[in-house]
Amino acid sequence: MKDMVWPLAKPVRAGLAIAGALALAACGETFGGMGPATHIAETDTDAAAQASNAGNLASLTDIIQRNPQDPAAYNTRGVVYAKLGRYSSAVADFSHAIELDPHFSGAYTNRALAYRQMKKDDLALQDFNQAIAANPNDAAAYLGRGNLYRSHDHFDAALADLNQAIRLNPEGAQAYHARGLIYQKQGNDVQAITDFNNAIDRDPFAGAPYQARGQSLMKTGKYEAAIEDFNAALNVNANNSDAWAGLGYCYEKLNNRPKAVESYQRAVAVNPNNSEARAALQRLG
Repeated sequence: MKDMVWPLAKPVRAGLAIAGALALAACGETFGGMGPATHIAETDTDAAAQASNAGNLASLTDIIQRNPQDPAAYNTRGVVYAKLGRYSSAVADFSHAIELDPHFSGAYTNRALAYRQMKKDDLALQDFNQAIAANPNDAAAYLGRGNLYRSHDHFDAALADLNQAIRLNPEGAQAYHARGLIYQKQGNDVQAITDFNNAIDRDPFAGAPYQARGQSLMKTGKYEAAIEDFNAALNVNANNSDAWAGLGYCYEKLNNRPKAVESYQRAVAVNPNNSEARAALQRLG
């Protein structure tokens, strides 16, 4: 799932040229959406977004040169570095923000997310803990730590954190999606579907919850409803091999062999290593 936020937890301070800084920061309040725990924070990949981020980076660097003691400026620039995939630079800026303000919960959370991208989960866990110690009401920190625990199959700890994230931010989609993935893995597809419903209600434009709900609907024998969800996921990302394979399975169960074969072929075309789809094509001849 793209599944994680890059919060700007503290308002930009007066000395930072508030109007301009907030305009620059607007695109950096969230980074990534819902996705697998191994891809918690993803870069903006399209050219227009990259150009915009590069422009923001230059403007923020100018602001920092004029306001070198403002931790919010470093935090904001760190988010932009992260969007550009420059995680070491992002960590350096988040660290500088923390040096200037050791109680800056958002900077700890952001640095933890960058560490996760760098596969430094031990450091990420320390930072999530620090963020929560600095601000026990930081929903993003609980969400981040819950996803980290989930990625290591520490489901009890993950559920506790995700429940807290939902209590603190009941309108956030990501914690519902992440919790649904845990219920799904535990075989509780009914509860998982409820959580995916909640995630979709709050963010109907993210593809991952549709795919996840489709998988649970498929496992409970609701193939036509699952087909709708897999198609919704493919509307967001037509190169989603798993969604194509899910479509193929549902069509196969509904005895629509041509559609099943076509969907499995699309799954293999997108990802030749999709073993499920390849095995299904062999099975169907």
